[in-house]
Amino acid sequence: MSQTHPLRVVVLISGSGSNLQALIDGQKQGELPVEIVAVISNRAAVRGLQRAEQAGIPALILDHTQYESREAFDEALQAQIDEYRPELVVLAGFMRILTPGFTRHYEGRMFNIHPSLLPKYQGLHTHQRVLDAGESEHGVTVHFVTPELDGGPPVIQARVPVLEGDTAETLAARVQQQEHSIYPLAVKWFAQGRLQMKSGKALLDNEPLGPQGYLMGTTQP
Repeated sequence: MSQTHPLRVVVLISGSGSNLQALIDGQKQGELPVEIVAVISNRAAVRGLQRAEQAGIPALILDHTQYESREAFDEALQAQIDEYRPELVVLAGFMRILTPGFTRHYEGRMFNIHPSLLPKYQGLHTHQRVLDAGESEHGVTVHFVTPELDGGPPVIQARVPVLEGDTAETLAARVQQQEHSIYPLAVKWFAQGRLQMKSGKALLDNEPLGPQGYLMGTTQP
């Protein structure tokens, strides 16, 4: 059942914020029943902060280099996020490994997007690793965040073919197009009350999703 008010969302970024822009566009166009109440970056002077400011969204910087430990930074970040009382936290190119305490605090209400067909190619440099391995397809996964790096239950995946002559850059660009479609869709399902995490599994309309989540290319529910 969908809620009567827009879902309060905080978005965490580290860079250009193209997925943030897809969410902003969906909110503005009325396609996403959400209110992005803050954008927080661990790096200053990134394009994503400008995107937030241009949309009239509070844009904050919390520089991780100013903290003596990963735990200290995550504690400060958690306090900053919680000031905005979010119902969902969205990692949109947030390039930090999060501590278990932080991820447990937002368990079941934090998403990440990862440029691979999880559980394949967790971690960094996925596009080059896919090419080096001679894969015929690549893609992107939205998943709930758990303490395991890139290991939370998948919500939705989109696949793209690996074409002859692809470079890491051309492959990344094709994957990013899919990111901008599936991330807003996952957020929309959550805002509508259709998507949840229960007992370590992602459920859509109270039905468990498969080990790779909902696969784009089939009929959209």
